[in-house]
Amino acid sequence: MAYIEGMTIQGSLPIKSGSGLNTQAVDIGGELDQLRQEIQADKALLDISVQLALTKSELVHQYAEKAKRNEELVIANNEKVNLEILNTEKLRTSLMETIGIARQLVELRDPYTAGHEQHVGDLAKAIAAQMGLDEGLQEGLMIAGYLHDIGKIIVPSEILCKPGKLTPNEYSLIKGHVQAGYDLLKNVTFPWNISRAVLEHHERLDGSGYPNSLRADQISIEGRILAVADVVEAMSAYRPYRKALGIEIALAEIERGRGSIYDEEVAQACLSLFHQKAYKIDQTKY
Repeated sequence: MAYIEGMTIQGSLPIKSGSGLNTQAVDIGGELDQLRQEIQADKALLDISVQLALTKSELVHQYAEKAKRNEELVIANNEKVNLEILNTEKLRTSLMETIGIARQLVELRDPYTAGHEQHVGDLAKAIAAQMGLDEGLQEGLMIAGYLHDIGKIIVPSEILCKPGKLTPNEYSLIKGHVQAGYDLLKNVTFPWNISRAVLEHHERLDGSGYPNSLRADQISIEGRILAVADVVEAMSAYRPYRKALGIEIALAEIERGRGSIYDEEVAQACLSLFHQKAYKIDQTKY
């Protein structure tokens, strides 16, 4: 008989042995250890997740800062490029204005050829373009054309404007303008070889030109192009010693001399400009 909380119970309650309780305690302890390990593992994963989240946040922040710096660099670089372009345009404007003044000085000494230098420069550039030469060379040829007769400032104006035939001495003075032009320009820093083109624009393929009687490939491409442009403009325009011969006679001269005194490819490009592309020299402009 047993007594539990004031109750009398007939019979007896089964009592587990001590070893059974120990086994149960061990099982509970093992489960607690496993639970602790799982909690620790979960905590470690949580710590890693938190660390990864912080790292990701830091990387995002760093990327945003880098992107911002890159954007600032792009803006600064664009501003620098725009400034360089502006400065280059200003320099080019100053260069062209200076060349214009030099051209006007020549025209003051030889008013009958006003506009000749610009016409030759424009035609030389057009010939170079027709030949497929690069834009840099086209630009250089235009400048060379604008300056090709600058050496005439050494020639007395009464000779430049003489209406009659020149004496041998007078013609010798006239021919000296190419060397004088070269000497004036050889120490000027251009991105093109302007002085050589000026020196060679009266040379001819057969060696009959001046000042150095150069032949064929001894003459630069700039010199060969300027030679043709100069002849076409000069023959088609008025001169104190003759009336304007007209563009057809000028082109006939180029046709006659192509391959012998004028470069074949240059002559063909010039003829194509006038015959196929209706290129015109506006002699009324000046």
